[in-house]
Amino acid sequence: MNSEKVLIVEDEENERSGLAELVSAWGYSTETACDGIEGMEKVEEWRPAIVVTDLKMPRLDGMGLLQKIAESPHEVAVVLLTAQGSIDAAVSAMKLGAYDFIEKPVNPTRLRTILQNAARQRGTERELEATRRMLRDTGRLGALVGSSRKMQEVFHLAGLVAPSTASVLITGESGTGKELVARTIHELSPRKNRSFIAINCAAIPETLIESEVFGHEKGAFTGALERRIGCFELAEGGTLLLDEIGEMPVGTQAKLLRVLEDRKLRRLGSKTETSIDVRVLAATNKVPEEAVARGELRNDLFYRLNVFNIHMPPLRDHLDDLPSLVDSLINEMSTKHGRNVRAANDAVMQIFSGYSWPGNVRELRNTLERAVIVCEASVIEPRHLPPGFGVPTPHIVNDANAIRVGVGTTVGDAEKQLILKTLESTHNNKTRAAEVLGISLKTLHNKLKEYGQQAQHGTDHR
Repeated sequence: MNSEKVLIVEDEENERSGLAELVSAWGYSTETACDGIEGMEKVEEWRPAIVVTDLKMPRLDGMGLLQKIAESPHEVAVVLLTAQGSIDAAVSAMKLGAYDFIEKPVNPTRLRTILQNAARQRGTERELEATRRMLRDTGRLGALVGSSRKMQEVFHLAGLVAPSTASVLITGESGTGKELVARTIHELSPRKNRSFIAINCAAIPETLIESEVFGHEKGAFTGALERRIGCFELAEGGTLLLDEIGEMPVGTQAKLLRVLEDRKLRRLGSKTETSIDVRVLAATNKVPEEAVARGELRNDLFYRLNVFNIHMPPLRDHLDDLPSLVDSLINEMSTKHGRNVRAANDAVMQIFSGYSWPGNVRELRNTLERAVIVCEASVIEPRHLPPGFGVPTPHIVNDANAIRVGVGTTVGDAEKQLILKTLESTHNNKTRAAEVLGISLKTLHNKLKEYGQQAQHGTDHR
């Protein structure tokens, strides 16, 4: 059942009553009017969400009614009923703001679909307006918090793109909240009641990523003991976030591009294609243009995903949001762990303000979660922070751990020296080396493979 009000404006009595009966049977509240003048009176008095109006009527026709509605303060979706041969007029009406048109004789299935879509969009617009009010009043958008200019720009862009089906590429350093932006876009979209699926392309072995994304049939490869539904099918009707898209193998990127363009996928080992309805969002902590130049991200996939771009600023660039972020995270963590912590004192906030936050909001979240757990009172003090937090440590260059780069050394050779020397300093602990270098473990492995080194080698033997 649908609670939206639908006004039927039609001068032919039989058609008017027939349409009203049909629309009422679908659960809408209906009223009728015999021409545009009566229709406008009903719009003013009854405030319908949708008006279905004939184009040709005496006194005031459908086009005139559309113009009057457009000039009024009421938000109404107008659907035009047109006779065959009146398509040009319908197109003109669309330019004036009509939601859609349908030719007579009315196809009930198409009319029902149009009404459902119009009602869904109406609901989304109401939610967006409520969201804008929340932004003005509290500086929050879903799980995102911030009143700074940079974060308000993020909120604005997310609110603009959410109702559409456009792909979005979210960029920014690790820990800035790219997945939170993606979830917020999903929650503000008409797909909010369907699945939101997030997959981290950097965390899946190269041999398994195609199966994870597209699924596979039983027997498709060694170890495929049963059919597996991939992330696209799991997200059917909803939203799929491909996090760290720059870490996806280039061959898989080509298959992904085809799925995005054709809206069809074939599971590994299957002979048939499956149609999909999934909105795809992507995120990366790389500069996309540089990843394209290095051959890590396909140029055509980049342009297909980058229909709309949202950049998440590092926390150090919007430190004026720290008070609201700290309050929000303390409240969240106190609820999560059953604590009664209410705030952080001025000394803590001073330490936070002077810190560079290399791990961004994720580091702030982890720091506050620990503080909330160890805090025995209601206010977090410096002693509740991790040992040594915020105290700058001198960087002593040990000759044994230093690298020397002479004039004329290529960037590639300098990078190679740095990676291999770092790996040596961590005693071949690749996970730790990747953390020190600020790259993913997968990227480190790819670099070592490129250098032609065996896994146990930690130095450059040129």
